[in-house]
Amino acid sequence: MRKSRNMGANHSHKTPVFDENEDVNFDHFQILRAIGKGSFGKVCIVQKRDTKKMYAMKYMNKQKCIERDEVRNVFRELQIMQRLEHPFLVNLWYSFQDEEDMFMVVDLLLGGDLRYHLQQNVHFNEEAVKLYVCELALALDYLQSYNIIHRDIKPDNILLDEHGHVHITDFNIATVVKDSDKATSMAGTKPYMAPELFQTFLEGGPGYSYPVDWWSLGITSYELLRGWRPYDIHSNTPVEEILLMINTEKVHCSSTWSKGLVTLVKKKGRLNCDPTFELEEMILESKPLHKKKKRLAKNKSKDSGKESSPLNGHLQQCLETVHNDFTIFNREKFRKSRAEDGQTSKMENETCSQMHEKTQDGQNNNVLEPFYTTVPS
Repeated sequence: MRKSRNMGANHSHKTPVFDENEDVNFDHFQILRAIGKGSFGKVCIVQKRDTKKMYAMKYMNKQKCIERDEVRNVFRELQIMQRLEHPFLVNLWYSFQDEEDMFMVVDLLLGGDLRYHLQQNVHFNEEAVKLYVCELALALDYLQSYNIIHRDIKPDNILLDEHGHVHITDFNIATVVKDSDKATSMAGTKPYMAPELFQTFLEGGPGYSYPVDWWSLGITSYELLRGWRPYDIHSNTPVEEILLMINTEKVHCSSTWSKGLVTLVKKKGRLNCDPTFELEEMILESKPLHKKKKRLAKNKSKDSGKESSPLNGHLQQCLETVHNDFTIFNREKFRKSRAEDGQTSKMENETCSQMHEKTQDGQNNNVLEPFYTTVPS
């Protein structure tokens, strides 16, 4: 197998030693290759220099997040993921920032997402889908125990590891509800959204709760088995048309499926990713990640005494607020702290209460309100 040229060309044979009291930062990782890109940033494979452990690192440009009004969602995702750890989730290990970007270091899953495999015309047999449904059900039950609705369960957000197990990722539109409370805002991806979501949007109904994730799991399971979804819904399909479709059209199940599977659906290593992400990062990206250290050092040496325009002044204020409010996280320290202090039920209850206050549906940390408005481009 031919070796690919990686993004971090400088190698050191000596294992570095970092101060255990020092916050984890960008310098603690070797950047290996780009593997993905989305509306919330880019993803690359990294190796922690001291432990040699491999992770996926998502990085989001602060200025772009401010301009697109996405800061709240990034913070919401961080606040939720810091308290979660489950074998069928993509778990957060570290979060940190620098002048340009916010970083989230998570479990590395090398099997690709289920959307990638569907696009490659992979046929998922019934036994594989049953396993996925069981594992995803355990993950959804765990999220419900923390009062979390994911709101975006779909093949794109389900990753496979090298052993063929599934893991849920992408919590940037997840929300926290408490007790019998309901969520009311419109969120998700239309083809996978439950009817009560659309009804709430149209009729201002009582809202929705955890069952919306189970509906999405049902749609996803059907798509994995058949290669297409049970309803012909797209991003531009009107809400009224979607509800009519769901209420009137019959879902057709294959005659080859077992009775149990039909009942369930009716109830509601090779790196598996697109190689163009790496080429884009290496050739087209104006601010490539592997040149970040030199770029930031150069920026610091520039004369910063010039007066900024009102827009730049506002943007600078937003950037400073993001910097101050960003939460640094280290799961290794978190585990150690829990082991030393003991984790009482009282602490868990307080944590859940704090999470609810910060991330409940339609509400976010009020201190962010004046700053995270869209900045004209």
